[in-house]
Amino acid sequence: MGCVEIRLSDVDIDVRPEPDFSVHHLMAALYGRLHRALAAMDVVTVGVSFPAHDAASSHVGSRMRLHGNCEALTTLFAGDWLMGMRDHVDVTQPCLVPEGVQHRKVFRVQTKSSPERLRRRLMRRRHDIDEPTALMLIPDALARYASLPYVQLHSSSTGKTFRLFIDHGPLQAQSESGGLSSYGLSLGATVPWF
Repeated sequence: MGCVEIRLSDVDIDVRPEPDFSVHHLMAALYGRLHRALAAMDVVTVGVSFPAHDAASSHVGSRMRLHGNCEALTTLFAGDWLMGMRDHVDVTQPCLVPEGVQHRKVFRVQTKSSPERLRRRLMRRRHDIDEPTALMLIPDALARYASLPYVQLHSSSTGKTFRLFIDHGPLQAQSESGGLSSYGLSLGATVPWF
């Protein structure tokens, strides 16, 4: 990967359609690997967006765009986090962000969607409530999922799977600085949108 400017660059990673795996499944595997790489490298200067997401469905689409300065992207791609995925993706060379683009915050939205977790919390807070009573008070039918695109990920700390809901905030003319998480999602920072 060759870069010459300090200006922000972008790299697109397109998931190829496969007969054995859905695009959603492959994107989840790709995103999980990216998260582990960013967390292991302690890199919080690479942002993520999904330019092909469908706001009307639960799919983030088949394209992941990584945003950052050239040094951060080069460091990321020097690692082996794409090992095992290269047969399923196409990766572009870093390209400079076009002048005059708009920006947006791409951030995580957490929902209270797990009735099981809500029941455990209720039993911890009120010691007079047992599991059958908690099940009656908080039935499984109360599960609410955000109507946002999501990626199904596996937590290495708990061993459970969870949905990482992603919101692409409104477009804005000016960029904003701020933090990024180890998921590459906004803690205040915007990413270029084009």
